[in-house]
Amino acid sequence: MPIGETPDQEDNMNIVVTGHLGYIGTALVPLLLQHGHTVRGLDNDLFQRCSFGQGIVDVPNLAKDIREAEPEDFADADCVMHLAGLCNDPLGNLNPRVTDDINHKAAVRVAEAARQAGVKRFIFSSTVLNYGAGGGVVVDETCPLNPLTPYARAKVDAERNLLPLGNDDFAVTILRNATAFGWSPRIRFDLVLNNLVAWAFTTGRIYMKSDGTPWRPIVHIQDISRAFIAAAEAPIETVANQIFNVAKPGENYQVRDVAQIVADIVPDSRIEYAPGAGPDPKCFRINTDKIMTALPAYQPTWTALEGVKQVYEVITRVGLIQSDFEGRRYQRLAHVRWLQSQGLLTEDLELTTVPNETMATSIA
Repeated sequence: MPIGETPDQEDNMNIVVTGHLGYIGTALVPLLLQHGHTVRGLDNDLFQRCSFGQGIVDVPNLAKDIREAEPEDFADADCVMHLAGLCNDPLGNLNPRVTDDINHKAAVRVAEAARQAGVKRFIFSSTVLNYGAGGGVVVDETCPLNPLTPYARAKVDAERNLLPLGNDDFAVTILRNATAFGWSPRIRFDLVLNNLVAWAFTTGRIYMKSDGTPWRPIVHIQDISRAFIAAAEAPIETVANQIFNVAKPGENYQVRDVAQIVADIVPDSRIEYAPGAGPDPKCFRINTDKIMTALPAYQPTWTALEGVKQVYEVITRVGLIQSDFEGRRYQRLAHVRWLQSQGLLTEDLELTTVPNETMATSIA
């Protein structure tokens, strides 16, 4: 595809999505296919036991750890969307060295391999947690970064080492996603909105582990997926070496406001604060003017209210009990610890058995 040309249904791209069968990836792949693109995945099958409901779309998968990525893994690809990585602070805190190996060094390795393979576009899934403690101020892409955790520090280091890889033949784009929410067949219940709905549904309590005052920008995984697609389909000069905050404009909430939305939707539920609950130091709002202006094709649609309704409807239909959503099936850290206890995963988070390429899951 010539540089600067925007693809359409007749001129699709070959896209590799790392972590394509994780929480976000299972939402992204169907949308990419709807846009006429050819998709294959690179996924090490770490969370094959964590499905929730049905709906995972089958695409070719290279069952491989991203720390072992090679140029041939990206042969004939036009774009690499890099989602794979340790997905949150609790998992990142487990072993900071390994977190850096996966979320920073392996991300750079994937990008370097993609560039050597002749890939034109590389889109990196980063996080607004890079901004750290903001005291509730509104931050945009020019604001200084203040990562507070191994997870965020690894993402910041990845950004800093990915952007210099960009050149006239290799466009690097950074998407700093707000805190995700919404249903996917790889749903996580260790995310604030999903977690509060799960508490309300299974116990009647909307259990608050902070005092509810911190600000959180949040975004539905469908809208994160739309951002990836808009960046991939935009003229390459628009997205080359650019960073974008990703959320629907105005979707900044104090956690207590999300809790109240849940209370309004889930019958017979009430808000309850954990003993000694205090403020979370991660407190900020994000400005999304840049992505909305630069990528007019990006049209996010989901609000927190609609997300609560969706998650509540799905868990009502599929069923959920507290021991599941608080346990190893839908909490990534708990699942990793269980895999280690069974001898299936090393301390360095390397699988001890050969992944089954027909199984669906992700490190992300």
